[in-house]
Amino acid sequence: MADIKIMHPRPSAIVAALYTLRDLDADVAILHGPPGCSFKHARLLEEEDLRVVTTAMDETDFVFGGRELLTALLERVTELWHPKRIGVVGTCASMIIGEDLHQAVEDADLDVPVIVVEMHAGYHENTHGVIVTLEAARDVGIIDDNEFERQKALLKEATLLEQRHGAASKEYLEPSRGDLKYRVSEQVIKLLEDGKDCINIMNAKKETAYMFSDILLAVNECAAHIGSDSRIVNLANLRTDVGLPRVQRYAVDILRDLGEAGVQIHETTGGLDEYPITGKVAGKIIESKYSDFDFSVISGVPHAVPMESMPGMEVLSVTNGPRQVLPLKEMGHAAVVVEIDLHPKTLGVSHIVESEFGATLREMCGVVRGK
Repeated sequence: MADIKIMHPRPSAIVAALYTLRDLDADVAILHGPPGCSFKHARLLEEEDLRVVTTAMDETDFVFGGRELLTALLERVTELWHPKRIGVVGTCASMIIGEDLHQAVEDADLDVPVIVVEMHAGYHENTHGVIVTLEAARDVGIIDDNEFERQKALLKEATLLEQRHGAASKEYLEPSRGDLKYRVSEQVIKLLEDGKDCINIMNAKKETAYMFSDILLAVNECAAHIGSDSRIVNLANLRTDVGLPRVQRYAVDILRDLGEAGVQIHETTGGLDEYPITGKVAGKIIESKYSDFDFSVISGVPHAVPMESMPGMEVLSVTNGPRQVLPLKEMGHAAVVVEIDLHPKTLGVSHIVESEFGATLREMCGVVRGK
């Protein structure tokens, strides 16, 4: 009997390719396949000013091919929107029949760069879709070899992280809503009232930082409002000089909003695409400077921060993954909060978005936003 690897659904490499085209500032992405392929994410990405269209392959095209459909659609989107950069992504249907995506692009003979991503959903790791997309972007001169190798190394670390402590760590992970937000808010407020010292960490992935940074903000606002004597140190992966241009812009936006709210980032651990390794950086900073602190609040990708860096601390974490709750509890986190539907709320924004946990914490300690 074959070994069962992972039973619960995993993110699709096709969807990962689409999000990477977004990060590469593509104007249009063409899915060469059926009209329903990756429908939800295609619609969500339109909030990010990425037009996602499809060649709408049907049963006839599955038999006889749809290369001419792709060429015609490339010409049509160019006529309609005059894009400066186009992505073409294969699907299971077009890849199974061996469709030649590159030939279709050559037939269209466009004057703009086209990133051709030969992709299907039959990969265990969605990071494969990112790597193939970045490789195609390198091949047409959009990124250089150094950035490609840097990104590939990060993606390898992201895959290993998920296999160790994430959604790929078990055969099946039961989804959970985590601990009640008001209960965890009570814990945070009590610790602040008692003057316990807090390491406030954001280790977020790309655009999700627009909401996870609100938790960073809410802890500081609550401490100030109740007159806490706690020392609070803010660590965040908000470097503005690494990563693809769009991802750098996220960090610029968030630092602006935090600065306007009077919140300082004391230690910057890296960039928003470096979340698989910035957790380790945060751990080393804690070991060298803040090992005597009492508790930590970690938002974003909490499982990237090594528990051995925080011996004796009470660790409270905030994730957006219902299947991440059990692994975090097993790591030793005292409480885990889940921000449901975080991702759709952070698409197409340019300011910090209030989180449910942040709103709960503010309500319970009496903070009124804007005051």
